[in-house]
Amino acid sequence: MYFLLLFFGFLAGITTVLFGFGGGFVVVPVLYSVLLATHGGSAVGDAAMHVAVATSTCVMIFGAGLATMRHHKAGTVPWDQVRPLLGYIAVGAIPGAAAALALSGDWVRWAFIFYLGLTILDSILRPGFTQETAARIRPWGRWMTAAAGTAIGAIAAFLGVGGSVMTVPLMRRRGASMTAATAAANPLSLPMAVVGSSTYALLAWNDAPLGAWHAGYIDLRACAVLAVGSWLGIRATSRWIGRIPDTIHAKAYITLLCVVLLVMLVA
Repeated sequence: MYFLLLFFGFLAGITTVLFGFGGGFVVVPVLYSVLLATHGGSAVGDAAMHVAVATSTCVMIFGAGLATMRHHKAGTVPWDQVRPLLGYIAVGAIPGAAAALALSGDWVRWAFIFYLGLTILDSILRPGFTQETAARIRPWGRWMTAAAGTAIGAIAAFLGVGGSVMTVPLMRRRGASMTAATAAANPLSLPMAVVGSSTYALLAWNDAPLGAWHAGYIDLRACAVLAVGSWLGIRATSRWIGRIPDTIHAKAYITLLCVVLLVMLVA
């Protein structure tokens, strides 16, 4: 189990650096499947989706933080676009995580699948996502910043996937390159990851009797192994920051979303 998680943590590190996924699109379906296979019928198995989402959110603190440092050193993070959103994302993460805890694991799983499907369709059908864009990013308005930031935090914490599935399409529509859009997704995932992890741990502390190696719904051992794998993946792929052609980068992003959707449908 742990060698498997180490491998998929490595893949999560790659997607974090190159696509801003924060690891959630890899970690959630994999950990959900592993927990069902190894703990089916137990309290952990019954809470598999909640544990997967909460653990993924916690892993993101490490992965998104390290990827942010790598992108910052490479000069690819559009900080003027990122900073205004950070506080709103943190605020939105609290009700998002609380809502996930209030619903059954099946509801969270199908919400994950539904949102992923919408994002794929929007990226394919809306003109411009797979086309090379202008270098200048159009600025956000004040109310758009508040609404978008709060929604990103709530949805990302609810699904445990980081902000990439929302921030990358949004920034592409505002003229960002894929490099800038995916670079921005990492720091924007950090406030959600910190607030969401704290919420998952504190609100479920007494409601989730899952064993000594759990902080609420967070599986601490799985989290540690995934974090190590993520660090290895980030180290291995940081050299590719800014080197992938824009249109190929965009098409690869959509392809990976389709792979994750397929995994969740058959899990």
